[in-house]
Amino acid sequence: MTPDWWIKANWPAPDGISAGTTLRQGGTSQPPYDSMNLATHVGDDAQLVQANRDRLIQQLSLPSSPVWLNQQHTTHVINASKAYDQSPTDASYTDQSDVVCAVLTADCVPVLLCDQTGQQIAAIHAGWRGLLNGIIENTIATFPQTTLMAWLGPAISQQSFEVGAEVREQFIQHNQNAEAAFIQGSHGKWHADVYHLAKQRLNTSGVNAVYGGQFCTYSDSERFYSYRRQFKTGRLASLIWKS
Repeated sequence: MTPDWWIKANWPAPDGISAGTTLRQGGTSQPPYDSMNLATHVGDDAQLVQANRDRLIQQLSLPSSPVWLNQQHTTHVINASKAYDQSPTDASYTDQSDVVCAVLTADCVPVLLCDQTGQQIAAIHAGWRGLLNGIIENTIATFPQTTLMAWLGPAISQQSFEVGAEVREQFIQHNQNAEAAFIQGSHGKWHADVYHLAKQRLNTSGVNAVYGGQFCTYSDSERFYSYRRQFKTGRLASLIWKS
């Protein structure tokens, strides 16, 4: 896939691990989903989405179709090698070759994981609800006792992500250190740093090798979709697989 379509994960993953996030260019979808929308649940033409998914497989030379999840901001994790149903789930993992774990995002944090031996991989959809309730911890729990690394794909920046005081309080109740992820806004609102919150949860779970996290989906409308910027919009896909 050309650089106009794809951000390759910049991390020291083992040989055989491929990972990254699609961009919004290069597809067939029409405005406001223009143009590489990969989500079927946002109101886009289903045939165009399928054409985009087919193009994704071809351009990235994927070994199989991605395992698409029924994302509902849950903390449920499935084995992508045995994904036979579409119950709500927001992360998948596998220790099998040629299985493509995938999550769709448009502001939430996509977290890609692998162990340092390249035996197991995972993809996580981490919105603030999932972060708060433990989607990262639940996914890490599927790995054998080993050393992991993580790459954080495109998400909304702190400057652009405003939340209510109740959201901040819930994070602080879980971990007092979460206070550092919030700066005060106006009218009783707070700006949340979802990258900071994700890194904090990863570090607390023993994952200290964390890469990525320098993007902003809200401010970069040319490359990224953003739900906060435009309610009716497409979704990016973050993918990881092993050969």
